[in-house]
Amino acid sequence: MTVERLELVRVSLPLVTPFRTSFGVQHERDALLVHVRAREAQGWGECVTPAAPVYSEEYTGGAAHVLEHQLVPRLLAPGRTLRAEDVGLRLAGVRGHRMARAALESALLDAQLRAAGRSLAVHLGATRDRVAAGVSVGIPDGGIPELLEQVEGYLDAGYVRVKAKVARGSDVAPMQALRTRFGARLRLQVDANAGYDPDTPADVAALDALDELGLLQIEQPFAPDRLLAHAAHAARWRTPVCLDESITDAARAVEALALRACRIVNVKPGRVGGPFETVRIHDACRDRGIPVWCGGMLETGIGRALNVAVAAMPGFELPGDTSASDRYFREDLTDPFVLVDGHLAVPTTPGIGREPRDEVLATATRLPLAG
Repeated sequence: MTVERLELVRVSLPLVTPFRTSFGVQHERDALLVHVRAREAQGWGECVTPAAPVYSEEYTGGAAHVLEHQLVPRLLAPGRTLRAEDVGLRLAGVRGHRMARAALESALLDAQLRAAGRSLAVHLGATRDRVAAGVSVGIPDGGIPELLEQVEGYLDAGYVRVKAKVARGSDVAPMQALRTRFGARLRLQVDANAGYDPDTPADVAALDALDELGLLQIEQPFAPDRLLAHAAHAARWRTPVCLDESITDAARAVEALALRACRIVNVKPGRVGGPFETVRIHDACRDRGIPVWCGGMLETGIGRALNVAVAAMPGFELPGDTSASDRYFREDLTDPFVLVDGHLAVPTTPGIGREPRDEVLATATRLPLAG
């Protein structure tokens, strides 16, 4: 394709409810999008960075800066005729910034597939036309009563799995309350977002107590670089350890699996560098018999469309965080994803199958980078 124009589009979407995790509270989604206009078609990609560098080193303001001053100039320097597959090659000299890279790669792939009249799901080799939807539940301000109410509502809506965020002081008691209220029928897992220290006895004791609750998995209990600590405790616990933040690329996944640091991997396309690295991680895990599932980063419909297509690939057998749009937004950036019988339909139109609505883009800030 020949890129004629490339711009950053930034728009703020308020969340239906505040989303609290071990590293803070989020009240809105400050969405940073990459919009590519090629001679053949246009495409969209979403940068999944949070507003502050608390989940990882990346954050939205920094991503916008590095896209403008480093990634886009390097990408287009050899010429504006390129393929989505060229993004990794042209940016090979830049360290990190995987979320920003993913937005570029996704936008170019969307345009490329639209020009070819091919859906992303078909391109990825998806084998399902709908995917089972789980839901991620933050730590509510109202404590255990509000948590029980929220989970009951999500179960009534049809979600097939609940992932509850945990943090120091909000872990064992809330999860015990969920088990008491809903019993073993609740498919429950927890996500610590790297909030516990393997060298702190109280933290390990809390995780040991969670291990007694019949959970589907304990996700990312320790810091991303503590693979040996994950391996040591994964060997003790009956509950499978799932790694998220630790899995930055396929090489890191192979290393973690060799150390037996986890038995499940959470793959987030927008976090690991884009669709192509997602496929490489998927392939590495599948070759080793390790199940994967697709996580989420509070994406709008642009990023959610990518996630849903990924979750339809063979090997993504566990319900992911591919919740419906109304879980997070009263009005999504795109036509909404709707929960039907606990599942979301996989888009079948060319590209990712979604694009921003004009009325939402009317409030967006645009920054041209090329054109």
